[in-house]
Amino acid sequence: MKTITIEGQLRTEHGKQATRQLRSEGNVPGVIYGGAKELSFSAPVTSFKTLVYTPDFQLAEVKLDGQSYRCILKDLQFDKVTDVLIHVDFMELVEDKKVIATIPIKFTGAAKGVKDGGKLITKMKALKVKTYPKYLKENIEVDLTELELNGNVRVEDVKDSNYEILNSPRIPIASIVLTRQLKQEESGAPAAGATAAKAAAPAAAAPAAAKPAAAKAATAKPAAKK
Repeated sequence: MKTITIEGQLRTEHGKQATRQLRSEGNVPGVIYGGAKELSFSAPVTSFKTLVYTPDFQLAEVKLDGQSYRCILKDLQFDKVTDVLIHVDFMELVEDKKVIATIPIKFTGAAKGVKDGGKLITKMKALKVKTYPKYLKENIEVDLTELELNGNVRVEDVKDSNYEILNSPRIPIASIVLTRQLKQEESGAPAAGATAAKAAAPAAAAPAAAKPAAAKAATAKPAAKK
């Protein structure tokens, strides 16, 4: 798994004034928790770019004053006006201690329903899991090969003995829905037959309706000559 290295310094001063000073110098304050003790630090805002602005799940190796801490990103705060990163939270990974992480889903396989003309709709991009650090990985693969028209893959269908999946089990992850064309094909065929039958009915009835008039004309008495 890809690991991003972040080099920073332990914070010795705290409070709003010290925090403002850090940010004015292009640094971001942060916290590492989950290990032997909680650590407050700061690092240049540019060092977080490849970790923050990506959909990928990555590890972070935070180096502070000669010590290295293996972590995962847990929370971010951005300025409401400028959208600049202003704070980060990391969870330190301890090998014998389970951690909660959000891992992206990677869909594999060509779904049967798509081959039959349906459309794939993905409804979740990641799963929240609880596991030991050694089992963390870049993504969770979900095979869609057997997914048919109007079918769903749900959270409960994802099986991994190393993960405790924390999302609600009945939530759909992906679905195959009917396209507009398929819907028209399914609903349009019977309707067309019914319309044709309806149109044919008056045409068939027309000669019958004309017969009484013709018969009446044939039996009419000729007008008397004067």
